[in-house]
Amino acid sequence: MEVFLAYGKNGLNINVPEHTRVVEPTHLKLPENDHELVLDALSNPKGTNPLREMVKSTDRVVIVISDITRPTPNYKLIPWILEELPHVPVENITIINGLGTHRDQTREEFIEMLGETVVDTVRLVNHHCHEKSELSHLGTSSFGCEVYLNKEYVEADFRIVTGFIEPHFFAGFSGGPKGIMPGIAGIETILTFHNAKMIGHPLATWGKLDKNPLQEMTREVNNFCKPDFLLNVALNGDKEITNVFAGELVEAHAIGCAYVKEQAMVKCEKRYDVVITTNAGYPLDQNLYQAVKGMDAARMIVKQGGTIICAAECSEGMPEHGNFVKILQMRNSPKELLEMINEPSFQMFDQWEAQRLAMIQEWADVYLYSLLPEESTRIANLTPTRDIEQTLRELTGKYGDNMSIAVLPLGPLTIPYVEE
Repeated sequence: MEVFLAYGKNGLNINVPEHTRVVEPTHLKLPENDHELVLDALSNPKGTNPLREMVKSTDRVVIVISDITRPTPNYKLIPWILEELPHVPVENITIINGLGTHRDQTREEFIEMLGETVVDTVRLVNHHCHEKSELSHLGTSSFGCEVYLNKEYVEADFRIVTGFIEPHFFAGFSGGPKGIMPGIAGIETILTFHNAKMIGHPLATWGKLDKNPLQEMTREVNNFCKPDFLLNVALNGDKEITNVFAGELVEAHAIGCAYVKEQAMVKCEKRYDVVITTNAGYPLDQNLYQAVKGMDAARMIVKQGGTIICAAECSEGMPEHGNFVKILQMRNSPKELLEMINEPSFQMFDQWEAQRLAMIQEWADVYLYSLLPEESTRIANLTPTRDIEQTLRELTGKYGDNMSIAVLPLGPLTIPYVEE
């Protein structure tokens, strides 16, 4: 049968055996008018007064957004937030791009993310986690690090954070407090959030909020300088809004997580020899670093010693910025990488993604279908494939004619799990 994979901007069709299990999220009827849905959420939030009533005309307002590697529809959300704040002069509003450790966005990318009108009228700031002069020191975390957040955010009179909620491979769920921490945190704080002990914790996984150390830390850091208002959305596989959650940070986010868990996490009765996955297409599959999420979703239901085939376009490469490639080249095998990263003396930003990739590779073989040169793919200890169907045929030699197969066409937008 033919299956359509979310791959880049155009997708990819593959043929798989009829007995293949296709794992997709619940297909929901879209709201008739997402504009009205968002405005209603802003007017009837959970745990706070309506947004319009909370913001004074003299307030310096900061809106924190997620960067271009996330599909948050800020080209809709930001104009609709501004629509609710007609009494606030536009020169009093700043949008901070929550990059975490990622690269700056260009003007063209900002237009793609926000629309040209917003880019031309509202002040935009890229967050820089390494620039101490752009950060405020707020105290010491119980997790053993100093807490730094973006200075303009800290000094604002009113703080709004936007985002979208999906299962997250070590924070449990995205959205909510993650928009602030690590979105606009300093590098020292981010490194602790992503250290080897945190990433390797058994409860740091998909769909887990309670006792997940990353959720505990992100909430604690938010409490040092909490956003006054949250606007998060749930999305379907076409990146369309299916629901909206607004109001007090923790309460509104918890409601959103419960909704997303019901729609996006799918119970499977068994593990599979082979799992084909994606990273949900553009913009999530722009680079290999991000594609680790899709591989980790597949790990949830692949047999130990099984095979994962990931289709992620990687139009931006590995990427070349950051330390991801450098770390991958420091050792020759996933096992050696894990040993290095788990050394208490080792600390380098981007180690978390290399660590998670190595953990996946210690569990299963991983093939990658992408635009990356074969040399780059092999640097990551991945096996390149230019033909997924041919790779499946070859794998029958390993697993036999009754090879069990599952497909995650939308990658981490659907998280399968097996109760063991």
